[in-house]
Amino acid sequence: MSTLNEEIEKHIKKLVYPLKNPEELLEVLKVKLTKKEFKLLRSWADEVPQSEIQTELNLDEKRYGELSTKLIKKLNQEKIKQAMCI
Repeated sequence: MSTLNEEIEKHIKKLVYPLKNPEELLEVLKVKLTKKEFKLLRSWADEVPQSEIQTELNLDEKRYGELSTKLIKKLNQEKIKQAMCI
């Protein structure tokens, strides 16, 4: 099972500084992401199968793809990266 930090690091293209500790990181993510984006990221970190995520978040295949893309783009925004890093 990967941690939330490891999952975020997988999706960020260039990370200059290390991520904050898990508790602080959760607080930043709760503010910066929508509830669905946050749940999706947590599900990825917990290695939940895509079909279960889609059912839990009430998403079809297209909407799942859109949400995933939006989340990854958001994680790569400079302002959000600065908030997540030490």
